Amino acid sequence: MGVPDLIPIERDDHHGSMIGRLADGRQFFVTQPFVASGADGPGCEYLAVYLFTPDGRLDEARIDSLGPRSTLDEQAANALLDRRIRELGDLEFDSIAVRPFSVEQHGTTFGLIPRPPDEEGDDWWVILQPGDYMAFTDPWDGYYDT
Repeated sequence: MGVPDLIPIERDDHHGSMIGRLADGRQFFVTQPFVASGADGPGCEYLAVYLFTPDGRLDEARIDSLGPRSTLDEQAANALLDRRIRELGDLEFDSIAVRPFSVEQHGTTFGLIPRPPDEEGDDWWVILQPGDYMAFTDPWDGYYDT
């Protein structure tokens, strides 16, 4: 069946807690992806702010490296998160619907990336990368697997 044009993401208290709409109508998704190893070191953590047009197209990706997981400064990471949220201005937390996308930054691919079925009869997935910590599939209702 394939991947729908728009992937709904239901707001929740876990990975989908920082999503919604800005005063100008754009959608936002703030998340903290991680990668086991990459250009920024082993176990690198990131802070990603994705901005989307009202119709769900990626408009901007602001991605900060927080450094290796083993030396992560939680206080500095939380301060950066607070600053990035404030930079968004007036916002409303709510569910969103966005198109799959990918961007390359810090030597890593970030995005909501479609993955075709491994075998006939298997489902398509759209996976939040890096880290593979949110995975969407049929019935495409906004809920995800971790």
